Amino acid sequence: MNEPRIAVVGAGISGICMGVALRRAGFTDFTIFEKAADYGGTWRDNTYPGLVCDVPSRYYQFTFAMNPEWSQLYSAGPEIRDYLAGVAREHGLPAHTRFGVEVVGARFEGSTWRVRTSDGAERIFDFVLCATGFLHRPKRPDIAGLDDFAGTVMHSSRWDHTVDLTGKRVGVIGSGSTGTQLVSELGGKVPKVVMFQRTPQWILPTVNKRYRDVTKRLYQRLPLLGTAAYQMNRGFFAAFSQGLVHPGRIRSFIQWVVARNLRSVKDPELRRKLTPDYQAMCKRLVVSDRFYSVVQRADVELVTSGIDHVKDGGVVTADGELHELDILVLATGFDSHAYMRPMAITGTEGRTLDQAWANGPRAFEGVMMPDFPNLFMLVGPHSPFANHPLTAVAEAQSSRIVGWLKRWRAGEFETVAPTAAATDRYNAMMRAAAPGTVWTTGCQSWYLGKDGLPELWPWSPNQYEKRIRRQPDAVDYHLGRPALSEK
Repeated sequence: MNEPRIAVVGAGISGICMGVALRRAGFTDFTIFEKAADYGGTWRDNTYPGLVCDVPSRYYQFTFAMNPEWSQLYSAGPEIRDYLAGVAREHGLPAHTRFGVEVVGARFEGSTWRVRTSDGAERIFDFVLCATGFLHRPKRPDIAGLDDFAGTVMHSSRWDHTVDLTGKRVGVIGSGSTGTQLVSELGGKVPKVVMFQRTPQWILPTVNKRYRDVTKRLYQRLPLLGTAAYQMNRGFFAAFSQGLVHPGRIRSFIQWVVARNLRSVKDPELRRKLTPDYQAMCKRLVVSDRFYSVVQRADVELVTSGIDHVKDGGVVTADGELHELDILVLATGFDSHAYMRPMAITGTEGRTLDQAWANGPRAFEGVMMPDFPNLFMLVGPHSPFANHPLTAVAEAQSSRIVGWLKRWRAGEFETVAPTAAATDRYNAMMRAAAPGTVWTTGCQSWYLGKDGLPELWPWSPNQYEKRIRRQPDAVDYHLGRPALSEK
């Protein structure tokens, strides 16, 4: 029985999940390449003040590593980062991980992959598993004069903790989840916060309650409580997802909830500025327990006039006003369509990833692509990451990948890739279903691809898991000759 040589690219949520799945299935010859110095992915990179997950802690975790000691309903970034690193250590992944080594290229050669890393080394693998995520390349806005600013400029995902905020006037460009969390955290702690809003967001109200010590002890002693809480949250998200993919009562109810929440803003003019002109959930809902109260403070200013340019003393908006600032934070998100890029990937007959995705990222079931045999993705294009925690997505996709690896180990095939016909059918099916989703009701968001349709699974996450966990249909794949020779 052959033992496959496996490269896992990335040590965030998906990479950790994949590594654990490999070990649990008895695979030992695998290497996790991580360009940074620790585990955690986006939860390692993002350390800005006020960072909190928008999925409840008891659902945003692996089912094989339930944590009874979550501190609050929605966990802060450092707690999630520590949880992920702890899972990796507990399951023996450090022995398989190379930190500070970035995979810069991978080329398919006959039946194997030649993987090139940032240290100049090249290694041969039978499989490449891309766990690079999709929120890892910061998007820097194209604003005239940004480099002329005399103060500190930093992207929210590259927070500089050496910068002292004491007594500083802080500008935040962006009003999505990150911008909202930053303003909520900084309002009242610095002399002035200015939020530059391009598009208002719907805010889903919540209460981020802290768990008492007695609750933690109960979850420690009664693991079934954790399982029950996970399943309860799963049921809630399943119901919520119906509003995303189908019009009806749930979508109308969410619209009523966020509109009612907006009425807590007392000043009519400020409320008008904060009112979106699109349906709730068309963009990702912002979950917050304090933004509306903070944005009404006298030391917090909401600016809706577009940014004309930046100069040494601050930001000049289209109405000619200079907003004097000391620190400028770019809460402008990521290139969400990059996926594995800038890694240079070349499949069969010299076909590159950029060529394959010239018209936008596409995949088969979110995990594979034609012309790229034995290459798998976790949280790839059209995965259900808009209405499902990434931990659950990674678990489901890891199970599919492990299934293929077991078949390879048993000698059933040497290479596998989906057919172009199956991939075309799959993508056509999703495109046909997309117009019924809330993401196509009239807003611009990072969910949308070049064709204006969402690069998301357009049905419930439960339907995705059911599909991805079933036995693959042989007619959808090209299988190379059996791997009979020893590697």
